[in-house]
Amino acid sequence: MRRALPGIGRKCPMTANIRRCTSGAEDDILVEAFEDKRLVTLNRPKALNALNLNMVRILQKHYDEWAKTGKGRIILKGAGDKAFCAGGDVVAVAQDTEGSLRRDFFFEEYKLNYTIKTYPLPHIAVMDGIVMGGGVGLSVHGSHRIVTEKTLFAMPETGIGLFPDVGGSLFLPRMPHAGLGMYLALTGFRLQGADNLHATVGTHFVPSAKIPSLERELLAASSNDKIDAILEEYQTPREDLPVFSLQPYLDRIASTFTLGSIADIMQDLRKDDDEWSSKTYKTVSRMSPTSLKVTHEQLSRGIRQSPHDNFVMEARMAYAMMNYGTDFNEGIRALLIDKDKKPKWNPPTLEEVTPQIVAKYFQPRPDKEWSAEQSVSSL
Repeated sequence: MRRALPGIGRKCPMTANIRRCTSGAEDDILVEAFEDKRLVTLNRPKALNALNLNMVRILQKHYDEWAKTGKGRIILKGAGDKAFCAGGDVVAVAQDTEGSLRRDFFFEEYKLNYTIKTYPLPHIAVMDGIVMGGGVGLSVHGSHRIVTEKTLFAMPETGIGLFPDVGGSLFLPRMPHAGLGMYLALTGFRLQGADNLHATVGTHFVPSAKIPSLERELLAASSNDKIDAILEEYQTPREDLPVFSLQPYLDRIASTFTLGSIADIMQDLRKDDDEWSSKTYKTVSRMSPTSLKVTHEQLSRGIRQSPHDNFVMEARMAYAMMNYGTDFNEGIRALLIDKDKKPKWNPPTLEEVTPQIVAKYFQPRPDKEWSAEQSVSSL
């Protein structure tokens, strides 16, 4: 029998068992403690809960403290009804051309992603809404990932002159269908609803209307051993879900997006005049040529690396994107600031992105390499 847990859904006063605290500028992170269980809310609904450095540092501090206890669980969700987290605050990063934010944000964000990937306690992400970029890093590495009919997942970084970071090199090439991760990374294709379960972005599909009740039950459970049974009770059986929307194209994705270079992929898309090939070709053609080639190399390497080495590589790539190229600033300008959607990529063509240019993005950092144990203050 389910029992009601007091205090859920409202600001909880201090009691013997329930504690609510706020952290950070304008309460960007809300934490409610129920004995040894924590309900954590990303609280920037007007910004679709976009992740900033302040939020990263607050979460890291709490996660480190809670891990030391060796007990309890974390439920992570987004405020409002639109987004779990629509990404990192990349506009602020792009505009910080003289400060330390460009270094600190990616360095510390990746440490938080790695913390979640290796976390000793159950980490339950409620991905009820938009989940992109930085929001993916907060969710996809955790032990339990709840998706709903409102879940909208994408890794759109090649369209802003970046690359699918936050551990994209770890989870994208390990998706269950050949070439699917590469396809999502290069095109920024959006997975909606049950698609996220089929692609293993999520571990359980639960209708959005059931989420409040599910949260109460998860927080009331006396043992972590009961989590899977509770989720099984609430989830919609896979056989009752819509089929994967990409199912008709999986063979085509497998034959095209496992090819050894971007040039080969583009040539393969051009050889057929069907609607899917034409649309996909046009989509990829709009992306940053540098980002496309760097991303292809990233995922090709990522499948062979450990989680820690994935983040070492991504930290190198982030440093190079911020210091060697101009496409990140240009992509942010064109898509998120001026919004003219006409980025001027440099180099402007795939042919001009040489192997030497790509290699620069994987060289060791000239400051210090990323490490899960290293604090940014030591850089």
